[in-house]
Amino acid sequence: MVVGLLWVVALLNYMDRQMLSTMQVAIGHTITPLQDPATFGWVMSIFLWIYGFMSPVSGIIADRLNRKWLIVGSLGVWSAVTSLMGMCGPDDYNWFVALRALMGVSEALYIPAALSLIADYFTGGARSLAVGVHMTGLYMGQALGGFGATIAHKISWQDTFHWFGIIGIAYAVILILLLHDKGRSKAEQAAIKKAEKLESETVWRSLGMILTNIAFWVILFFFAAISLPGWATKNWLPTLFSDSLGQPLEIAGPIATISIAVSSFIGVMVGGPLSDRWVKRNLKGRVYTSAIGIAMMIPALVLMGFGHNIVAAVCAALFFGLGYGMYDANNMPILCQFVPARQRGTAYGFMNTCGVIAGALTTMALGAIAQSYGLGFGFVVMAGVLVVALILQLTMLNPKTDNMESDSSDAPEAAPATKQNLAKA
Repeated sequence: MVVGLLWVVALLNYMDRQMLSTMQVAIGHTITPLQDPATFGWVMSIFLWIYGFMSPVSGIIADRLNRKWLIVGSLGVWSAVTSLMGMCGPDDYNWFVALRALMGVSEALYIPAALSLIADYFTGGARSLAVGVHMTGLYMGQALGGFGATIAHKISWQDTFHWFGIIGIAYAVILILLLHDKGRSKAEQAAIKKAEKLESETVWRSLGMILTNIAFWVILFFFAAISLPGWATKNWLPTLFSDSLGQPLEIAGPIATISIAVSSFIGVMVGGPLSDRWVKRNLKGRVYTSAIGIAMMIPALVLMGFGHNIVAAVCAALFFGLGYGMYDANNMPILCQFVPARQRGTAYGFMNTCGVIAGALTTMALGAIAQSYGLGFGFVVMAGVLVVALILQLTMLNPKTDNMESDSSDAPEAAPATKQNLAKA
C-alpha cells in the first residue's frame, strides 16, 4: 500500500517538472525571453540547482522528522507552485523563474523521505523490486510530461499547469488519510533520543561518518555520472529527436519520453527481481545488476548522438531506458549495503545533490553545445563518462552485508542503554 500510494506521488513529481521541457514553443509565445534556447536551458537548470543544494538538508530532515508529513507537505507545495505557474502572463518572466526555483525546494524534500521509508518497510529480498516499482512512477510521470506540448496545443499551457497542480493538491489530502510512517526499531529510537539531547553534534557526527565511507564516495561518483545522461534525456532528448527526425516537439516529445519510460519500466521489472535473487547467492549481485544496466546505456547514448532516423532514435531510447531501469532499481538497495538505516536519508540527499548539480551543469552545457556542435555530440561525450563510472563500480564496491543495520561506533553505546532500560523494567 505504501509503495502504491507513493507511486502516484512519484508520477506527479516528475510530470510537473517534466512538462516544461516540451513547452518551450508554447510558453515562448507568451513569455518571449523563453524563446531563446540558452535562456530556456537556464530556466530549466535553476530548478536543478535549487533541488541539488536542498537535497542534503532534505535527507537530514527525512532522517529526523515524520516522513508522512514531509511527503504530504512537499506534494502540496510543489502542486500549488505548478498551479501558480499557469497564471503567469507576458510580463511575469521573473515570477515564472521564482516559481520554478520554489518547485526545486519543495520537490527536493520528497525522494529521500520516500526511498528511506520504502527501504524501512522492505528489509528482505524484495527491496530492489519495491524501490524499482516506486521508480516506475517517475518514469510514468516523465512519459506523461512528454505530452505537455500536446495538451498545451489543444488547450493552453496555462490551463495545463493549473489543473495538474490542482490534481496534486487533491491527492495530498488522500495521503493525509492513508499514508503512515513506519515505526522505528529500538536501536533507531535510542539514536533519536540521543539526537534530541545533542542534535547539532549528532548531525555533524552522522555527516562525518557518511563522508569518511570510501564506498559511499564511489556510489556518489557513479550516481552523479549516470545523472548526466539521465537529466540530459529528460530535458533535451525531445529537442534532439525534434532536430534529428525533423518533427515538431508535440510529436518528438512523446516519442522520446514514452520510449524511455516504457523501457525503463521493463528494466525495473527485470533488474529488481534479478538483483533480489542474485544477492542471495552473491552479495555483489546488486552491484552486478546495476553494472549491466550502465553497460547498456553506453552504446545507447552513442546511437542517440549519431542516429538520424526514427528506427535508430527509438532503438536507442529503448535500450537506454532498459539499462537505466536496471540501474535505478538498485541505487537505494546498494546504498543500504554500505550505510546504516538512520543515515540513509542523509546519504541519499547527498547523492541527489551531486546528481542534480551534474544534471544542471549538463542541461546548461547542452544548451550551449547545441548552438556550436549539435546536441548529438554532447550525448556521445557522456557515454565516455559512463565507461569510467562502470569501471569504478565493479572494482571498488565489495559489500559485506545486504542490509547494514548499524555502525561499529554506535553499537557499543546502544547495548548498555538497552540493558539499563530492561533492568529498570
